[in-house]
Amino acid sequence: MSFVSVYHPIPFLIQPIIYRKKFFPRIPYNNASEIKASAAEEIRVCTNRTCRRQGSIETLQILSGIAPPNVAVNSCGCLGRCGAGPNAVVLPGGVFVRHCGTPSKAANLMISILGGFDGNEDDKSKNCLESLALRTRAEDRMANGDFDEALVLLSQAIDLKPFGGLHIIYRSRSAAKLAVGNITGALEDAKEALAIAPKYPKAYICQGDALMSIGKLDAAKKSYSIALELDPSLRRSKSFKRLGADNELSQNELDFGKIPRPQTPTRLPDTPVLDGNHGNSTTLQNKD
Repeated sequence: MSFVSVYHPIPFLIQPIIYRKKFFPRIPYNNASEIKASAAEEIRVCTNRTCRRQGSIETLQILSGIAPPNVAVNSCGCLGRCGAGPNAVVLPGGVFVRHCGTPSKAANLMISILGGFDGNEDDKSKNCLESLALRTRAEDRMANGDFDEALVLLSQAIDLKPFGGLHIIYRSRSAAKLAVGNITGALEDAKEALAIAPKYPKAYICQGDALMSIGKLDAAKKSYSIALELDPSLRRSKSFKRLGADNELSQNELDFGKIPRPQTPTRLPDTPVLDGNHGNSTTLQNKD
């Protein structure tokens, strides 16, 4: 029997994984239960060449747009199994998902993470994807200065009650309301976004913008500082630099000091492999 030796794509695993050439045996298995049991905190989507050709960039965008605030979505390098992509891995459980190349499969993956399938997944998936499409259209309208139309689209997106991405919609509507002079509404939507995602830095920026527009400088500076504490990279953005210059926010007022170094990631456990279409799984054993 022939074997293939490859290196695990996650950088902190340096030991090779040995698995059989036929490494996708058909083992009946409940995908939703396995993903839910993994207590997902992050989804990484391979954007390497083969998966990219199979549509992984679109998968990454969709998952990012429909993710709840407690699930991070990031790109990564090759996860192996090229040709079965787009591939993704759910962490920290290390559950691999393959053939996740359509919007519906991406939505089904997120539904699995949020609690599994209950017979209404088609409606949940449809509403969430429609909501994402409405938000995307609204943000295009905002970029062109059509804030009134954007507000209509964003309100329609909220009415669909998507299972994920709602905090992003409220943040976008807050910015649109502020642009048309509805400061009270902008503050309310920023607070709604923060109620859903208390660690969402862009919502704090929207809240700060609204507070700044009514002259509440101290409260605005506090919101901006919280945003920077949550995401120090915002300081390098052109919009935030311009904001600091326009409103004379000093470096000290915007500086929260050093960010603690993240903990060294732990080694992945044995890795179940899932089919993105309620398929089958196998487990790749980590070989020392």
